[in-house]
Amino acid sequence: MYDKLWLRYAGGCIEKNMRRVVLSCGKRTNVLNAAIAELKAVFPANAIIIETAERENAPEGQGFSIRNRDGVFTISSQTGAGVLYGVFAFLRLLHIGKIDENFVEFADSPKILWRILNHWDNLDGSIERGYAGKSLWKWDELPKIDQRYLDYARLAASVGVNGSVLNNVNANSVFLTREYLEKAAALANVFRDYNIQVFLSANFAAPINLGGLSTADPLDDAVRSWWREKAAEIYALIPDFGGFVVKADSEGQPGPYVYGRTHADGANVLADALSPYGGIVVWRAFVYGHGETDRAKKAYVDFKSLDRGFRDNAVVQVKNGPIDFQPREPVHPLFGVMEATSLFMEFQIAQEYLGQGNHIVFLAPMWKEIFQFGIRLPKEEISTKQSLDSVGKVLEGKKLSGIAGVSNTGDNEDWCGSLFHSANLFAFGRLSWDWTLDSTDIAKEWAVLTWGKDPIVIDAVVKILTHSWTACVDYMTPLGLNHIMRYEHHYGPDPGCDHGQRADWKPPYYHRADADGLGFDRTRKGSDAVDQYASPLAELFNNIETCPEKYLLWFHHVPWDHVLGSGRTLKDELVFRYRRGVEEAEQLRTWWKQVEGRVPPDRYQAVLDKFDIQVADAREWETVCVAYFMSFTK
Repeated sequence: MYDKLWLRYAGGCIEKNMRRVVLSCGKRTNVLNAAIAELKAVFPANAIIIETAERENAPEGQGFSIRNRDGVFTISSQTGAGVLYGVFAFLRLLHIGKIDENFVEFADSPKILWRILNHWDNLDGSIERGYAGKSLWKWDELPKIDQRYLDYARLAASVGVNGSVLNNVNANSVFLTREYLEKAAALANVFRDYNIQVFLSANFAAPINLGGLSTADPLDDAVRSWWREKAAEIYALIPDFGGFVVKADSEGQPGPYVYGRTHADGANVLADALSPYGGIVVWRAFVYGHGETDRAKKAYVDFKSLDRGFRDNAVVQVKNGPIDFQPREPVHPLFGVMEATSLFMEFQIAQEYLGQGNHIVFLAPMWKEIFQFGIRLPKEEISTKQSLDSVGKVLEGKKLSGIAGVSNTGDNEDWCGSLFHSANLFAFGRLSWDWTLDSTDIAKEWAVLTWGKDPIVIDAVVKILTHSWTACVDYMTPLGLNHIMRYEHHYGPDPGCDHGQRADWKPPYYHRADADGLGFDRTRKGSDAVDQYASPLAELFNNIETCPEKYLLWFHHVPWDHVLGSGRTLKDELVFRYRRGVEEAEQLRTWWKQVEGRVPPDRYQAVLDKFDIQVADAREWETVCVAYFMSFTK
C-alpha cells in the first residue's frame, strides 16, 4: 500500500464545538462533489450541508473564504474549484491546529494563475531525471483507470496544482496520435473533477513524423493546417485540454531554427491552432549549443529581441537560473526584460543536481530566494532606481502567470523517492499558490500533516528541512560554483572531468580553475553576462567587492589569495565551506536520530538510510573537490 503523504487525516482532529460544515457554491458540479468526498473522510455525512444558492460576496474564480459562526463553518466560493481549494485549506488548517474555538474567518486566492506539474515521463514507463520508480501512467493499460490516478489528483489539488503535463519535454510524437490522445483523455476525465487540466508535450516535427509532410516550417500553410486539425481532434476528446509544452532547438529536439525562423514563429503556429479553444502553448526558453561562448547567456540572447512577438496565448517558460537547475544560481535575467511576454517560472522538484533520490534537501528556501530576488525596476522608479521588482511580483503581474515544476513523482510506495522528498512536492504547490508564504511555515505544515503532532518529532523535522539546502550548497557547490557533477547522470563530484565526459560543457568549462584563481569571468572584462541584468544589479555583480559571495564564482574569476568577508582567502574559504557542508550533513542525521522510537520503526530506518548515504556523499564531495581545487594553488 502506498503512502498517503500529507493527506493522512488522523482521527481526533475535529473540534468539540464543530456542529456542521456548509459548502456554498452557486452550482453543483463534479468538482464540488470531489470537495464533499474530502470532507466525508473526516466528518459524518449528516454534518455536511450543501448550499447551491448564490451567496453575496462569495470569492470569485479559484478563491474561497472560510467562516465560523458558532461552530458552523461555511466554505464559500462562486466556483466548485474555489470550494475544493477551500475544503483542502480547511482540512489542512484543522489538522495543524489553526482552527479552534477562536477561529473566525480566513480567505485566500492564488497569486499565480497556472500551477503545473511537468512529468518527464516516457512511453516505456521510464522517467527522465526520475528517482522514484517508473511512471505513474500505465500507458499499456490506459484508458483503463487505476486508483492511483485519483489519489494523484487529490494530492495535487490539495496544494493547488491545476495543470499536469503528462509526457517528457523530449517529446515522442506518438503522444499526439489518436490512440494516445484517448489514453490522455481518460486521465483528463479523472483529473477534471479536481480542477486539473491536462497538457501534452509536443514534438515540433510532428507534422513530419505523423502527418507525412516534408516540412515543419511554422510559416508553411500545410503545417499550419496540420496543427489546426490536430487541435480540433484533441479538443473533441478533451474539451478542457490545457495546451502544448514545447522544447525546441535544444539538446537534439527539432525546432524552427532549421527553417530560418524564430522561436516566436514556432510558438505562434501552435498558439493559433489552440486559440479557438482557449488553450495555451508553453514554449521553453532552454536553448544552448548554437555557437555561444557563455552558455549562461544564450536564452537571453535568443529571446529578448522576441518580446512583443508572441501571441497572447503563448508563454515562455524560463528556468529559474541561466544554466540548469543548479544547487544555487542567480535568477535568470530574462525575468527582468520580457515586459510584454507572459512568462512561466520553471523549477525542478526532482533533485537532478541535488543528490537525486538519496539526499534530503528541502527546496522551499531556494525557491523563496528566487521569488524574492529583485530583478527589474518598476516603471515608476526607473529614474530614481530606489528598488527592484521581485521575480514573484514580475510573475504575478503577467496576463498568463504560471509556475511549472518538473515533478518528482513515480510509482514507488513513497511516491517521491523517500518519505522526505514529498516535502518538495508539497512546498511547490504551496508556493505556486502563494509565493509570499514563509518556507519555515510550509515546513511546519508538512511536518505535522506527515509525521503527526509529537513536538520533538516536529522540531527535528523542521530543523532538518530548513537547514538542508544550505548544507547541500556547502558540500557541493559553494560560493557560486556550478555544474561540477558527473556528466552521465549528474550524481557525485567530478570537477576534473575524470570520468570520460564529452568535450563540450564539461566541469572545467564552468569552474575555470587555473593557477591564478577560480570561477567563470562574466564581468564586463569577461563574457559580460552581468549586463543582461538591469542596473544597479549589473554594477553590483560586476564588482568583485560588491558581488554577493553566494554568486562570487559565478561572475568572477577570483584569485586564490583574494580575501572574503570572513577574513579567509578564497583558497581557505573553499576548504572551510566543504568541511562545514559535511558537518551540516552530519547534523541533519543527528537531528533525525533524536526521533528514534517516536515514529514507526520502518519509517525511521528508511529515512536514516538516506541520511547515511547523504553523509557519505558529502564526504566524497569534500575529498574530491578540495583535493582537485587545491592542486592549482601549489
